[in-house]
Amino acid sequence: MTTSGTGTRDTRPVTDTPVGRRIARALALEPGGPPSAQARLACQVVKAVVKGGWASIPDTDEGLLRFQRITDAFSRVQTVPPGVALASEDLGTCGAEWVRAGSPDERKVFLYLHGGAYFFGSPRLYRPSTWRLSAATGRPVLALDYRRAPQHTPYDALDDAVAAYDFLLGNGYAPHDIVVGGDSAGGHLGLALLLALKRRGTGLPAAAVFLSPWVDFLCEADSHRLNARSEAVIPPGKLAWLGRRFSEGASEDDPLLAPRRAGASDLEGMPPMLLIASGGEILRDETRELAERSKAAGVRAVYQEWDGLMHVFTQFADFIPEGKAAFRHIAAFLRGSEA
Repeated sequence: MTTSGTGTRDTRPVTDTPVGRRIARALALEPGGPPSAQARLACQVVKAVVKGGWASIPDTDEGLLRFQRITDAFSRVQTVPPGVALASEDLGTCGAEWVRAGSPDERKVFLYLHGGAYFFGSPRLYRPSTWRLSAATGRPVLALDYRRAPQHTPYDALDDAVAAYDFLLGNGYAPHDIVVGGDSAGGHLGLALLLALKRRGTGLPAAAVFLSPWVDFLCEADSHRLNARSEAVIPPGKLAWLGRRFSEGASEDDPLLAPRRAGASDLEGMPPMLLIASGGEILRDETRELAERSKAAGVRAVYQEWDGLMHVFTQFADFIPEGKAAFRHIAAFLRGSEA
């Protein structure tokens, strides 16, 4: 394990030899290196298309539905390589998609919760991430199609996540066979799920992987202000508006505010966590702070900060080498958690 920067970046190298690490850093395949040319170009394109498109919608239900329809239409062109099997699963209140790359170990599973600020995104849109997760970790991935705003609330999404975990337990997976992960709002949902499972005394998963998690609905971390211009995906004002909407009327002990408020007693006993963020995104500080709070509570928390990349850059692995490398880091982390 290596540590770089100010000591807040706890990274697991892709290669084991000094020469290999130097080559990997030169290619920006580890945190701490400069972004690749592909990543710099992709950031500009994503900023114009995704951030610009999201910023243009009004702060209304119709605005959310409009952007939801656009992203749902885009998801229809997502493809997977030969050898990746997809299958639908009905969980009652919502659906899910099984993703299997090659011949994964069916005794284990990765429960993935997609991002999209709780109002857009789907397992289909996130296939570029989920098939790579299955291939890298050697596990089938169950990607949850939780209910979204504005028709539903994050409370419904949390109910769906708990139901998905119970579904896996009911189908023979022991907690130590399960990994929970998610990105952005899905990272928030994954954290809320872990806290909900702990509160009811259900066995926790073997590990958790959170990519740029939206930990704080109130968007109070300094990076929301400092990285407002460098952020390539999220319009800061739009996310803050959604956070206020979702937390309106919530009490101090509301489970959806728990990820932000979780203290040592809440985090104690949590499974090992890998947390990944980009240095230029608005969710950087809250991801970093979650890692620090988890470590203070005795949790094995590994934080990786990649410079010059976009929010949830793993979703763009088709175009940037850092995205592909991150999945190798995830696989290495899970192997270490199983040792």
